[in-house]
Amino acid sequence: MASLTLPPAPPNPRQDAIDLQKAFKGFGCDSTTVSNILAHRDSMQRGYIQQEYKTMYSEELSRRISSELSGNHKKAMSLWILDPAGRDATVLKEALSAESLDLKAATDIICSRTPSQLQIMKQTYYAKFGTYLEHDISQQTSGDHQKILLAYVGIPRYEGPEVDPTIVTHDAKDLYKAGEKKLGTDEKTFIRIFTERSWAHMAAVASAYQHMYDRSLQKVVKSETSGNFEVALITILRCAENPAKYFAKVLRKSMKGLGTDDKTLVRVVVTRTEIDMQYIKAEYYKKYKKPLADAIHSETSGGYRTFLLSLVGSH
Repeated sequence: MASLTLPPAPPNPRQDAIDLQKAFKGFGCDSTTVSNILAHRDSMQRGYIQQEYKTMYSEELSRRISSELSGNHKKAMSLWILDPAGRDATVLKEALSAESLDLKAATDIICSRTPSQLQIMKQTYYAKFGTYLEHDISQQTSGDHQKILLAYVGIPRYEGPEVDPTIVTHDAKDLYKAGEKKLGTDEKTFIRIFTERSWAHMAAVASAYQHMYDRSLQKVVKSETSGNFEVALITILRCAENPAKYFAKVLRKSMKGLGTDDKTLVRVVVTRTEIDMQYIKAEYYKKYKKPLADAIHSETSGGYRTFLLSLVGSH
């Protein structure tokens, strides 16, 4: 369930473009107006506004936002105006570039997306950057981490809720044999099962594993694997069981302790607002006994804070 709130009557994209131009003009940018408009338009409406803006002012709205806003507010807004696949592709390209390498972010995006989201995003990635996502993954990763990411973006998995209990039991046994039962770990088996099975199936495997061996599959993954390979497996498993709970935890980590990991905070807020932010807020409150909006409020300031809170919504 999305947290995005839209005006009761469909807004006119041309009028929005005019109002944005007014907010940009004059001394200093009226960033509150910019946020008030764009934070309350869905992906399609934002697309129309960008077309209108370019037609009327012969300039890309994204370029204008880049020159008018600054810091985290600019980063968040620049990502927000993109369509979901374009946004994922942009974040991934940056995370897989040598000068701004962030393999954790790349792993998070890839392993928390559905097969159909990955499919569209791969096409967008190629259209936008003229290079295949698989090529960039191969360039910047290695070993089992590389193998699991390439398999995850390459294999078309089933997305429905049905599972075959016989295969579930079989997979749980195979994972036991590949991990806890043997000396060392048979990573190939983990990669095969985690990348070929649907989320519903993986959730069932985790539950069967607990039942059969009295140990959580997550704990097994943590003790049998390490580094970014472990991050990939854990992300797949957590998203299979409860994506909202997974993202609540990622948000919590980004704001816990000294300083804020704004990059992660922005990425999760802008990419989940139109998907499942209401569920994430509920999971956040359930686990940390504090509303997500309050946490964001205390970690951010100015136009950046106003914008993120407009996306997340307070209720």
